[in-house]
Order: sequence, then structure tokens, then C-alpha cells
Amino acid sequence: MTLLPEIVIFIFAVIFLFLSLGEKKTNLFAAARLLALIGFVITLLSTGARGELFSGAYRVDFFSQVFKLLIVTGLLLVVFMMERRDDVEDDYLPEYFMLLGFSTLGLMMLVSAVELISIVVSLEISSFSLYAIVPLRKSQSRIQMEAAVKYLFFGAIATGIMLYGMGYLYGMAHSTFLADIMVSLPRFLNQPLGIMAVSLTLVAFFFKLSLFPLHFWAPDIYEGASNVTTAFIATVPKLAATALLIRLAMLSASVPTELAMLLFVLAAFSMTLGNIVGLVQKDLKRLLAYSGIAHAGYLMMGIMPLSRDGGAAAVYYMTIYLFMNLSCFYVIILLAQKGENLSVENLAGLARRSPLLAFTLALAAFSLAGIPPSGGFTGKLFLFVSAFKAGYLGIVLIGAVNAVISMFYYLNLVRMSYSREAAAGQGIIQLAFHEKVLCYVFNILILYLGILPFGVLDILRRAV
Repeated sequence: MTLLPEIVIFIFAVIFLFLSLGEKKTNLFAAARLLALIGFVITLLSTGARGELFSGAYRVDFFSQVFKLLIVTGLLLVVFMMERRDDVEDDYLPEYFMLLGFSTLGLMMLVSAVELISIVVSLEISSFSLYAIVPLRKSQSRIQMEAAVKYLFFGAIATGIMLYGMGYLYGMAHSTFLADIMVSLPRFLNQPLGIMAVSLTLVAFFFKLSLFPLHFWAPDIYEGASNVTTAFIATVPKLAATALLIRLAMLSASVPTELAMLLFVLAAFSMTLGNIVGLVQKDLKRLLAYSGIAHAGYLMMGIMPLSRDGGAAAVYYMTIYLFMNLSCFYVIILLAQKGENLSVENLAGLARRSPLLAFTLALAAFSLAGIPPSGGFTGKLFLFVSAFKAGYLGIVLIGAVNAVISMFYYLNLVRMSYSREAAAGQGIIQLAFHEKVLCYVFNILILYLGILPFGVLDILRRAV
């Protein structure tokens, strides 16, 4: 029962493995939605599970269960966002859902892993599934193939560097368990070797978050992968990476000056680079890629204090980031009738073609920019307050300046939707009932997390 959420998602993946061997006459979309919904309900009911498995290498607690719920929620929303017109080949749909399930399973395992080998295995289960998903797109283009190769190549390098750092950690602590490592590590953190070991180990998680300087893969992969695949890669893996960073932070008694300075510099560069380059982007998915790079910098403000409030603020921010980012991608999916990549110019006249889609995009853009009363504003506020209380005034000022810079390209999306006329030949967009419902769900969640945050924040603080 302790492993029930993971078992259900494993069954989800195995069912599509067997469906891929048959004639593929089953309604795959309905099956995927039903199985993902079952996984969500069971994960929700399992939030009270507690236990340690595999000689303590796998810990199930309230913290891990909250993140598993968020990860399965991301899978559920992505599956419901998929349409028959999407740019995934029908012949590859069973394999696509199978790999999506295995990737989700790896991420769920990652948030419970408290031992180095378990972390590596979980990370690779998730990563290799995503490497195989990226090429599954109808249009076999050079950009798509290049994106798939880059993701595999850079991901393998990041994993290799992480393993190198883990070797040093094992040499210092003579144990692969995080709790033992964190007891031994303070003796080495005032030496270059200790800082190097921690930095190299964190590389793979910074890669998942697309934090500077491990951000360079994101724009190309976002542009080359299908719209639904990009929506998953841009949100769900970041939840698991955040969970592990917070778990490491909570095990540390204090952060050494050198490590704090490293995180400070990475956060500052990530925010600044992401927002400045985002100003000149024309492709919507590339714009959201640089937006993600900037938001990884904001997230570090919750990790740096090594406090319960900072950890809770980071989890809260990733929760709202999941919904506001998926909201943007859903608008892209519904606008791209043939699964093509959209430019900012394609948003012209959206308010007249579909008022609901225009409002959904506008609210998500306001939230990403941090404008009240959206959830993005509340999330940024919690992050800034936690960093300020910990004495990191400099990063708060840099974050505030970057939040202002980001408004230019986020609000440009709203301006294009409401102030420009639609191109000739573009008619009214007719949305199905379930598409309207999903738009309303995103809008309600973004507003709820912005206006009434404290109930959710108290739960997350208890989890941390």
C-alpha cells in the first residue's frame, strides 16, 4: 500500500506497452485519461502513507506524497490536453503514453529516493523515457531530430558529471545515504573539494530546472519537440528536481558562504539571461523556454535560505508554475491546428476569435509576470520574503528588477491578443466542452492560489 501510487503508474505504462503490440484499435485517448485519473485519485488517497523501503533507501513521507500528487496532476493535465489533431503520429501513440508513464514513474521514485544509487536509477528511468519521446512528432524535420540528439547528448553529459560528484561524496562520507552524507559533509564544505563535490552532484538537477549555465538545451528542445511533449518537459520534471533540492537543503544545518555565493550567482545569471533574451523571442515555445530559465533563478531564492518557510515557498511557487505554464501551452495546443510551432504574431486577434482562450493566456501571462491577484505574484512574494529574511537582500533586488523586465514580453502576448486584428482568413475558434472546462480549471487554480494562498501554504510548510 505504501507504494500504491508508483504501482498504479507502472501499470499505466505496462498497459500501453501491451497495447503497442496489438492492432491499436483501442480508444487510446480515453484509456490514457481514465488510467491517469485513477492514478491521480489513488495518489490523493495515499498522501497519508508513511514508511521506509529497501533498507531505508526509499522514504515515503508527507513531503514525497505531496510531490507525487503534483507530478501525477501534471501527467493528468497533459493527457487531457492531448487531442487527435496533435502532432504525435497515431502509430506511435501507445509507445508515447507508455514512455510518458515510465517518465512519470521515475519522477515519483526520485522524490522518495534518499540514497545516491536510488536517485541515479530514478533519474535515468525518467530521463531515458523523455529522450525517446522528443522525436515522436509527425513532421520529421531537421529541428526535431537535432532537438532529440541534443537532449540525449546534454542529458548524458549532465548525468556523467553528477556521477563524478557523487563519487567524491561517497569518498567523504563512506555512505550513499543522504542523511549520512549530510552529517559528514560540513567537515569538507570549507574546502574546495567539498564545494566541488556538491556542485558537480547538483548538475543533473540544475539541468532539469534549466538553471544557468545548464540552460542551453531548453530553447532548442522546446522548439523541436511536439507541443504536448514540450508542455510535459517544461513542467513535470522540474517538480522532482525541486523536491530533491529541498530535501537536501532541509538536511543541511547551515549553508557555507561559498555554496551560498554559488547559488546566488547562478540565480542572478539565470534570471537576467532568461528575461533579457526572452525580450527578443518571436517563437512562442522558445519564449517560454527562456521564461523557464528565468523562473529557475527565482526558485533558487527559496532554496538558498535552507529554512522551512523558504522550502514551502519554493514548493508553492512550483505548484503555481505547473498550472500557469501548462495553461500557456494549452492555448498553443488549441491554436496550432496541425501541431505546428506558433510565433507571437499568430496571437493577433485572439480575443475576437476566442475570448476564453485570450483570457486564459492573459491570466497565465499575468501570473508568469507576477501581477496581482494571480498566483504568480503570491508565489514570487513568498520567495522574495523568505530570501529577504535570510539576509539575501541582493538577490531580492535582482529578482525584483528582473520581474519588471519580464513584464515587457509577457504583456506583449496580451497586447497581441487584444490589440491586434486577426490575419485574413482566420475565423472563430470553436472549443469543445472539455476544452472549455480545462481552460476554466486553469483559470480558477491560478486565481485561487493567488487570492487564497495560506491554506495551501500551511500544508506545504507541514510537508517540508
